[in-house]
Amino acid sequence: MFAIPFPQIDPVIISIGPLAIRWYALAYITGLMAGAWYMRRLVQRPPALMTPLQVDDFFIWAMLGVVLGGRIGYVLFYKPAEYLADPLSILETWKGGMSFHGGLLGTILAIMLFARKYKLEQWYISDGVACVMPIGLGLGRLANFINGELWGRVAPDVPWAMAFPGAGDVPRHPSQLYQALLEGPVLFGIIYLLSRNETIRRKPGILTGVFLIGYGVFRVADEFFREPDAHIGFLAMGATMGQLLSVPMILFGIYCVMRAKPIPAKAK
Repeated sequence: MFAIPFPQIDPVIISIGPLAIRWYALAYITGLMAGAWYMRRLVQRPPALMTPLQVDDFFIWAMLGVVLGGRIGYVLFYKPAEYLADPLSILETWKGGMSFHGGLLGTILAIMLFARKYKLEQWYISDGVACVMPIGLGLGRLANFINGELWGRVAPDVPWAMAFPGAGDVPRHPSQLYQALLEGPVLFGIIYLLSRNETIRRKPGILTGVFLIGYGVFRVADEFFREPDAHIGFLAMGATMGQLLSVPMILFGIYCVMRAKPIPAKAK
């Protein structure tokens, strides 16, 4: 069976002694920096309920939410027994193991706590985060591809299929690239176009809902091409863990859109 050779890209960009800079870490850092820059510009448009300086402060909270939530989520959702047997291995983040759904929950908690502390509209902050998250998601999926992880299912008849290291010589869907495209540029473009409408911006929660629905739908679709985690496999009705975790996201996204109300005049 024909398969495009996987491009052997070193996961480590540069190493100096014990210090190593990896593509995965660079994706997180770049995503956060680009996201902060873009959100600073967004909050200067009406209704402008947040200052650029507050955005800088918030992204410190968001970074902690993403990293801690992503790691804890991976431990609880994907390998609880393994990590409970060796709790110290939870700290070994350099070996990989982050969950988007866990990172999302961590970000939501950061938004709620930050909004409460500084008396800000939490749905407004959430909408800003929804606008920038596709940047980090797209970069993160590209890093997954470079690492040769989270490969797709066997695809003998797909001309662009690849043979991934550690997955045998069989051709597989490059599902990381599918996700990078859908969760990155496509989702970003949808939310960007909506965010240009001031009426939508003045109804906090709509952009958040669109992000949750969009990501959830794209993730469910991509999971049909992605190989399930070997230690989990297929679950109820042939669904994967990623699909099951995405269903509540879609439902909550619909709720966010339906509950969105215009900002009261005094808050403008």
